[in-house]
Amino acid sequence: MKILCVSDTEMPQLHSAVNLRRQYKDIDMVISCGDMPSAYLEYITSILQVPLYYVRGNHDERYHEEPPGGIDLHRQVVQYRGLTMAGLEGCIRYNKGEIQYSQAQMHRMVLGLAPKILAHRWLRRRGIDLFVTHSPARDIHDGKDVAHRGFVSFRNFMRWFRPRYMLHGHVHTWDRRKTIRTQFESTCVININPFTVLELNPL
Repeated sequence: MKILCVSDTEMPQLHSAVNLRRQYKDIDMVISCGDMPSAYLEYITSILQVPLYYVRGNHDERYHEEPPGGIDLHRQVVQYRGLTMAGLEGCIRYNKGEIQYSQAQMHRMVLGLAPKILAHRWLRRRGIDLFVTHSPARDIHDGKDVAHRGFVSFRNFMRWFRPRYMLHGHVHTWDRRKTIRTQFESTCVININPFTVLELNPL
């Protein structure tokens, strides 16, 4: 399965219908890690004719009024074509934004996913393939400034539930020297900003 992952920055090549059809005709789904205009996501998925799965970033407060056509993964465990996904939106609280959380709040949301993940494992005998977030985990691709610090509880999520991949955005990668792929225990963590094509098969 091929997945087009996007976050944070609109790219000119993804605004071109000709380029999308030529370069990404074999894409099976789109995942947004947040801070993406609804119209941009809807354009990409309508051209490619594939489903969208997303979490909101801290700048996606208008999704209440103009939600993108797709499935919100926040606090959900969802399966599509043999892949199991779980998601958590937002970033660390740094002002009064709606889609920002304290470390304690995010820890409670991670714990809140545990019954759904365990039930899914029991019913389908499958773990989590993709852990989709906007924010990075603490000390893995995060920034030194307050707004871009990662969540400690995401490290706990990876230890407890052992997803194959964690996909996140939020931290821009204009400096190509930045590390964007890190192995943390059983999980490959990828900063997909501004876009990445991920190819994987269901286990």
